Amino acid sequence: MLKINLLPIRQLQQHAKACNEVFGFAVLFVFLLFVLATVAVLQTNKANAIQAETTKLNQEKQTYDKVLAEIKKLEADKKEIENKIGIIKQLKQDSSLTVHVLDEVARRLDSTRVWLITLDQQGATLSLTGTALDNKTIAEFMDALDASPYISDVNLSDSSLTKVAGQDLKAFAIQCAVGSPAEKSAETNQQKK
Repeated sequence: MLKINLLPIRQLQQHAKACNEVFGFAVLFVFLLFVLATVAVLQTNKANAIQAETTKLNQEKQTYDKVLAEIKKLEADKKEIENKIGIIKQLKQDSSLTVHVLDEVARRLDSTRVWLITLDQQGATLSLTGTALDNKTIAEFMDALDASPYISDVNLSDSSLTKVAGQDLKAFAIQCAVGSPAEKSAETNQQKK
């Protein structure tokens, strides 16, 4: 007699092979999920660490912002004080310049031959008007003024004949520049360059 095997071996083998493949894919999928979960946890920890460091740095920056604001305020105060000191020095220099100019004019004036009517100093400009015996006396007075370390650029702006107490005298107007000797030497050095 013949024996016929009615068991579907091929189908069973195919079914077992399919089950093995599904099991393999399931294991591989679970492993992939585990790897992805591990990477996600590591990235989350890294992001939390970066966030904590950022928060710490921002807090530290805020403490430095107060110091920087105080430094800027101190620098502004320093600049303001330096400006005030500069103004005070300029005022002292200007007031002493006027005294020196008046002294120079008085010392260089021959009171027997030249008489001043007005003396006007506006900033760095000095205007003198007066009378003299003659043109030579005016020229000598101008040369004497020009020799002063505080007076320069002496120019005769007007000269005319006038009668004073029945005598013919020369009326004159002189314009000149005034400055301290230090300013003049600085200007001379700049002109030489």
